[in-house]
Amino acid sequence: MTDQPQASSVLRFASLGSGSKGNATLVSDGETHVLVDCGFGMREAERRLAQFGLHPRQLDAVLLTHEHGDHIRGVGPLARRYAIPVYLTAGTWLSGRLGEVPRHEWVVPQSRFAIKGLEIEPVTVPHDAREPVQFRFRAHGRHLGVLTDLGHPSEHVIDAFRGCDALILECNHDRHMLDVGPYPPRLKRRVGGHWGHLANVQAAELLTRLGLDRLQRIVCSHISEENNRPELALEALTPLLSGDESRLLVSAQEHGFAWQSIA
Repeated sequence: MTDQPQASSVLRFASLGSGSKGNATLVSDGETHVLVDCGFGMREAERRLAQFGLHPRQLDAVLLTHEHGDHIRGVGPLARRYAIPVYLTAGTWLSGRLGEVPRHEWVVPQSRFAIKGLEIEPVTVPHDAREPVQFRFRAHGRHLGVLTDLGHPSEHVIDAFRGCDALILECNHDRHMLDVGPYPPRLKRRVGGHWGHLANVQAAELLTRLGLDRLQRIVCSHISEENNRPELALEALTPLLSGDESRLLVSAQEHGFAWQSIA
């Protein structure tokens, strides 16, 4: 995982880790490096970035999807120590969970913006946070969707993420495992509700509606350690690809996944 993205005409992405204990995704066009969320403490984030050949000072920005701890924990410390700009919605800022940062930029849902040559579209999603968004990236004529932490595949989300070349997609829980698992009833209702997290079958439904012909990479992400297993997520999505798993990838909690290039 140590090969650093070089300046070239390619859109690349990687994960420092994904799950209830912390989430962070790297996106690079070869010159611009951004981190989507950072749910790991600062030292752990530094260690994980180093595994990808990056120092925090090389980050052009941190983009925040929402204020939950598994996405925001290390953002403030990293931003303060290394003067990294943080892009976030007003609602996420008003949650009060980020703390002071040297520089923040407002993200307006459905309003595209650019960081150097990397074009970014923030998309409103149904999730139980103040003003949550997910992101669609464009560079060198290629599109990457980062789509986790949403309770159901709404029409708005489907429209916003059509035509991607790669997709990081939430496969949070298996419905049966959630039903019989250790969570208290209130938490089960939250996770499985319209404002919680995607089940494997919902991820499969979303992919079917998006269409799979253009997708080079599909990453099963934000997999619950208590309520899901990677093989169950893959089992739900593989039939959509006529049994071909070559386009499927799992983002693990402990080590994420290595750099992936969109050809």
